[in-house]
Amino acid sequence: MDLQAKKIALRKIPHGVYIVGVKQDAQLNAFTATWLTQVSFTPPLVALGIKKDSHSFAMIQQGRVFSVNLLGKDQKALAEHFVKPATVVGEKLRTVPHRPGATGAPVLTDAIAYFECEVREIANERGDHAIVIGEVVEAGVHRDEPALTLVDTGWHYGG
Repeated sequence: MDLQAKKIALRKIPHGVYIVGVKQDAQLNAFTATWLTQVSFTPPLVALGIKKDSHSFAMIQQGRVFSVNLLGKDQKALAEHFVKPATVVGEKLRTVPHRPGATGAPVLTDAIAYFECEVREIANERGDHAIVIGEVVEAGVHRDEPALTLVDTGWHYGG
């Protein structure tokens, strides 16, 4: 296989840019994600790709809930804020307005929309990322405007 061609081809898959909030007991955290898609209408299910060695993945495994905060095209700086690992879990949320959602996972006040999920399955034993299947149990729209995509940011993730 031509590895460069594989990398370029896989990076052409369109991705949104999201802030995923997680909750385990009283502990909150959030991170920037791009691997997310809807996988069922009934029940409403989404699949989220998340690094297996991340603290947030451990929190999802234990807490069994997560929120997905959709960003507007002008919110790249907010996405950047959540890209880098924190030295203390939850530290990145300290300066970003948020509230607990129905599941307890953090919902960002400035997101254009959000939905909250309860974990139904976790898969992908072989890969470096797990696939978390969540059922959408709550949703809201703050502003109806176009969402931020990976292309808008100029970033590359995947391949």
